[in-house]
Amino acid sequence: MDKPLVILVAGGSASGKSTVVQEILDKAGLEDVIIINHDDYYLDQKDLPMEKRYLINYDHPRSLDNELLYKDIKALLNFEPIDKPVYDFEKFTRSEKIEHVLPKKIIIIEGILILENPRIRELADISIFVELDDDTRFIRRMLRDMKERGRSLENIVLQYQKTVKPMFHKYIKPTKRYADVLIPNDTKHAIAVDLIVAKIKQILGERK
Repeated sequence: MDKPLVILVAGGSASGKSTVVQEILDKAGLEDVIIINHDDYYLDQKDLPMEKRYLINYDHPRSLDNELLYKDIKALLNFEPIDKPVYDFEKFTRSEKIEHVLPKKIIIIEGILILENPRIRELADISIFVELDDDTRFIRRMLRDMKERGRSLENIVLQYQKTVKPMFHKYIKPTKRYADVLIPNDTKHAIAVDLIVAKIKQILGERK
């Protein structure tokens, strides 16, 4: 195979990116896949006190270590393993853990700002943007962050009003113009998924 297939999946927070990715994998019957979450590449902030970590704008492009992500993708494209960072959402910084990732024939990277960086966009074979209305995304985010990330309702609402919503409209939503496929996640999207699956199989067939 010439090189692994790279798929970027963007969309607002809690838009359903992971669900769409799983649908694609299930329909395509793909198993030799790496799924990387852009969130794991948030900058390390262990030197900052917790009260300052709360104030970071995590929806701004500068909050992410895209240089490291770019380097890791390039390594995987060269069939080299990587040691990927792991982010701790309860501590607002990187975990002490790392994840050893072996190269595979399909690399899927999902994240709210994954289509914002031009160097990373250039590495993609297929780019997807998942759309969902603001209210539904906020409710999903609230339930997820309280259940899975140990956040308080007050913290979630404050962060959403201060950074999540304005940054979505300033930095995230405009990146959908870079997507090959837009998937509306509030309606049936089986046809869009089928088209993506067909394209994946076509590319993989050409690279055998």
